[in-house]
Amino acid sequence: MFSSPLRAAARRLAAGLVVLWAAATAAYLALLVAPGDTVDTIVGDGADTPQIRAEIIAEWSLDRPAVVQYLDYLRRLAGGDLGRSYLLQRPVVEVIGEQLAPTLTLALAAAGLGVLLAVVLAVATAGNRRPWLRRASSGAELLLVSTPPFLIGIVLLSVLSFRFGLFPVSGDRGVGALVLPAVTLALPIAGLLAQVLRDGLDRALDEPFVLTARSRGVRERTVLLRHALRHALLPAVTLAGWLFGILLGGAVIVEQVFGRPGLGQVTLTAVTGKDMPVVLAVVTLSAAVYVAVNTIADLTYLLVDPRLRRS
Repeated sequence: MFSSPLRAAARRLAAGLVVLWAAATAAYLALLVAPGDTVDTIVGDGADTPQIRAEIIAEWSLDRPAVVQYLDYLRRLAGGDLGRSYLLQRPVVEVIGEQLAPTLTLALAAAGLGVLLAVVLAVATAGNRRPWLRRASSGAELLLVSTPPFLIGIVLLSVLSFRFGLFPVSGDRGVGALVLPAVTLALPIAGLLAQVLRDGLDRALDEPFVLTARSRGVRERTVLLRHALRHALLPAVTLAGWLFGILLGGAVIVEQVFGRPGLGQVTLTAVTGKDMPVVLAVVTLSAAVYVAVNTIADLTYLLVDPRLRRS
């Protein structure tokens, strides 16, 4: 009975591992093909001494055959060893670990707010109810999807922080400092998800199971929330991985706009300082998060749609 869902889950997990391996390999190859000597690339703008060069050669196995270097890199990566930042003179795990929590907090807050706004907008404007509200909502959603997040952030800062002083201008102290960055990231997501959910709800409301529920005297709100909404969630779940990727990419810029700590500051410092081990770690971490979210989304299909479990 449960063999088919378990096989499906195993296939999705295996596919996720393959994608993660490919991303890690691509990051490693980018290091090798970078102009100049590999040791110079890893040193970046950090201190350059014979002792540091010897440490890099030993850490990355640069004195051994290329295949051994690659396999040793994968072994260290699988063990959670992301290398050492020779610009900051610290392990990369510590550098990223200290700034990971603020970025995850921002991303999760923006994701939750974006989904909530999208569901509210889609449910309020689905079907033939409130045509004026539907037109206004569609126009606002199109505007939000078309506007870069950093521009939304600047507008929010100018109005709500500089003019009215309702929220802090920068920093990461208290819930108030999280509101504007989260709203900045959430609005474009809500605009896109609302369009997808509304389209799914419109199609679901014409399905036979909805007509059957209505014929049994089920209230329209119950039909919409309990039956049609679940049916309309599948297309939105499909976008989950892509949207979370947008969240991570947008967080890097939004954190700079609002002066927040997080991976955005780490990434900017690493890129400008040519701190290649940190850049590789951020790329690998982003790929891991993307794979994890997509794998969870694939497994969520089995919960949302019972037909997939039977097939």
